[in-house]
Amino acid sequence: MKRIWLAIGLWALTGSHGPASAADLSRPAYPTKAAPSNASAYSWTGFYAGVNGGYGWGSSNWSALGSSFNTNGGLVGGQLGYNWQLGHFVYGLEGDVDWTDIHGTGNVLGCNMTACQTKSDFLSTVRGRVGVVVADRWLAYATGGLAVGNIRATVPGFGGIDTTNAGWTVGGGVEFALAANWTAKIEYLHVDLGSANCGACGFVTGSNNVGLTEEIVRGGFNYHF
Repeated sequence: MKRIWLAIGLWALTGSHGPASAADLSRPAYPTKAAPSNASAYSWTGFYAGVNGGYGWGSSNWSALGSSFNTNGGLVGGQLGYNWQLGHFVYGLEGDVDWTDIHGTGNVLGCNMTACQTKSDFLSTVRGRVGVVVADRWLAYATGGLAVGNIRATVPGFGGIDTTNAGWTVGGGVEFALAANWTAKIEYLHVDLGSANCGACGFVTGSNNVGLTEEIVRGGFNYHF
């Protein structure tokens, strides 16, 4: 009987379970990798609305005079839009309306006795946006589309015009996701409102096309719904 119990003990020590346990004990212990984070990345998809303000400068060309002069001034307004995010790319559509005080006066040839003036009181754009997400919460984008604004051309003591023109705009910017649903942005736009005929501008007879181009830099905040 003692021999039987001894045989059973030896089998338990040298059988299939014994060597495996010894091998397991001989292996070094390695630290276990932490499970990947389930935290979701920031999403740019959805509607948004916000406010903006900035500064513009440019030039106004009077074709009948063969001269141009500088314009500049501030602007403030609001925007709304929608983004679609696909991977690292963001596609969107944005519209805005700004009150502007961009104006200039030129004592150019033909205006020496009285200054020619060009002014723009508002600017509205409808633009597409194509951007790429940088480091999750940063969005860099290019933008372009339709621009609509007024051209007011006057010669004090003579006639003048105040007409709304459709032109084009192109530019780009960056936007950063702040806390909660807010983002902040800064962007640059080149705006060309074309030209309007100011044959009624007093001393000028016939065709006198007054053109206006603007360089806009503005910052703003958006709330994403």
